[in-house]
Amino acid sequence: MLKMIAGAAAALVGLALVAQASTQPESVQASEAQTSKESFVYVHMKTSKGDIYLELNKDKAPISVENFVQYTNDKAYDGTIFHRVKPAFMIQGGGFNPDMTQRKTRDGIENEWENGLKNEKYTIAMARLGGRPNSATTQWFINVKDNLFLDTPRDGAGYAVFGKVVKGFETVDAIEGVSTTTKNGMADVPAEPVVIEKVVVLSNEKVEELELVSDG
Repeated sequence: MLKMIAGAAAALVGLALVAQASTQPESVQASEAQTSKESFVYVHMKTSKGDIYLELNKDKAPISVENFVQYTNDKAYDGTIFHRVKPAFMIQGGGFNPDMTQRKTRDGIENEWENGLKNEKYTIAMARLGGRPNSATTQWFINVKDNLFLDTPRDGAGYAVFGKVVKGFETVDAIEGVSTTTKNGMADVPAEPVVIEKVVVLSNEKVEELELVSDG
């Protein structure tokens, strides 16, 4: 696993914790993302701890949203886990199977950290490798507190927020509270796997039925 940035300051430690845990990415064939013509894309993430509903901001983070939606449509997240949980910081997922083997990815995407969205509580942002701003692939994290220091460039860029949780906050909180351990040399891994069972993009009809549209 590539080394993540480490530093003496607490902020730098935090940055290392949201680095993309990975080996070198391997490109795989994938279908084109299916995004709506609207400003937002709504996603249902079914986990073993409950449901999480996300509002992804296609206007402010088009590259990150298209990337996430394409992986979603390719079912790349189904059966993965939250592999890093750091209380009072963030919960991270999108790249590992329950046995801690890593899933294949496409190439990294452009970092959209200057889009005006902030790493506030319950926002979702792209994880990446330290020292490589444009290395984000499948992995992402949900902030469980305001982590505005992640908006400040430490290695040429900050961390790109591309959406937020609009329903299922109690599920995020439950995941934050699980017991963690070290597995395969990785710290902060849930002792009992928290599985992302399925991720789907919701139809406009379903969004209206669930009343997911936020005030902005």
